Amino acid sequence: MDRKISPADSLSGVVRLPGDKSISHRYAMLASIAEGRSEIHNYSSGADCASTLACMRALGVPIEQRGDRVTVEGVGLDGLQRASKALDAGNSGSTIRMLSGILAGQPFATNIFGDESLTRRPMQRIMTPLAAMGAKIDARDGNYPPLVIHGGKLTPIDYVSPVASAQVKSAVLFAGLFAPGTTSVTEPVATRNHSEIALRELGADVRVDGLRVAIQGRPRMTGRRLDVASDISGAAFFLVAGLLLPGSDLTIEGVGLNPTRTALLDVLRSMGATIEILRSEARNGEIVGDLRVRSPASGAAIDGGVIAGDMTAGVIDEIPVLAVLGACSRQGLEIRDAAELRVKETDRIATVAENLGRMGVAVETFPDAMRIPGNQKLRAAELDSFGDHRIAMAFVVAALAADGPCTMRDAEAASVSFPEFYEVLEGLRG
Repeated sequence: MDRKISPADSLSGVVRLPGDKSISHRYAMLASIAEGRSEIHNYSSGADCASTLACMRALGVPIEQRGDRVTVEGVGLDGLQRASKALDAGNSGSTIRMLSGILAGQPFATNIFGDESLTRRPMQRIMTPLAAMGAKIDARDGNYPPLVIHGGKLTPIDYVSPVASAQVKSAVLFAGLFAPGTTSVTEPVATRNHSEIALRELGADVRVDGLRVAIQGRPRMTGRRLDVASDISGAAFFLVAGLLLPGSDLTIEGVGLNPTRTALLDVLRSMGATIEILRSEARNGEIVGDLRVRSPASGAAIDGGVIAGDMTAGVIDEIPVLAVLGACSRQGLEIRDAAELRVKETDRIATVAENLGRMGVAVETFPDAMRIPGNQKLRAAELDSFGDHRIAMAFVVAALAADGPCTMRDAEAASVSFPEFYEVLEGLRG
């Protein structure tokens, strides 16, 4: 479906966004193998998280969903059942990679697949440590879905990961639940720690020492109420839109402010953004708060800069919309050490550059980097999501600041993580 996007003068108002996708995935998986009932509130409305629920139901877990409330009757570590057919992870790399850790510890084989986009995403990064623990995993060309996971008895390992990936870390920790003894993962760079927090909340013994995370196998995890913060990655699109459009004043309520995810705020502030945290509190081990973003009526005063190293890993999901902001900044934006963008739902270096080019924006691309000069105008254009939810939303934001109406092709791609995106955005127009 194509959608026409008209420019906006400004955005204003108060909004609460859907639940965090990363946290929702983890709560659903871990509540399923805990004992007893868990109630998950503000569960993500995205299609990716629906895929996780469908997979857990297929494995014999009773799950009921009413709106954004999900009730999970946990079956314990040994209660999953062999699915009657292959599991469908849809577009969700989080589902297939993290659930593989749980499936590795089961006494049966599981086939799991996904859509065309998912079949291009590399799986060797989880296959290597899970094989070292004793699982056998078959993959297309040794690296791509569909996967056949032959589970069984696992042994603990001390894994040093060559990639900074919370999905890899989580897959190993989840497999470690089924291995007697201590399993650990050491990362090259600290990644989001939602898995560690969720595991602790449900009763697992998780210990963190610098970049090393260790878990004790065979814990007794117990179901409980779990509240999901609003997604800071989803908030990124509204924060950038508020900075691009002069005179905007937005408050986003209940946003997850986990320190491993707030690199986005650091980057925006370093570029000259005015972003306030109005309130914060701890909820299920996660920090949650309200964000306010404002831009002066005379125009956004955004400087630009460089995103590199650990900072790139910290904002990897937000780079498409940050690239849009960079084009309108004073100094421009350079993004380095971003090879991981090449293996997301699309090659995001290529798809960002393509859409920027259609809007008349100059951009240089490299194997692991982009350079976007500043002080550029966003021209009206026909844009394409390429089936990637973050590309769709990033360039809808760009269209708001364009010099005329734009068309977004395959606009419904946003529903993977944020089905309400267009409705929420329209409600904030000045």
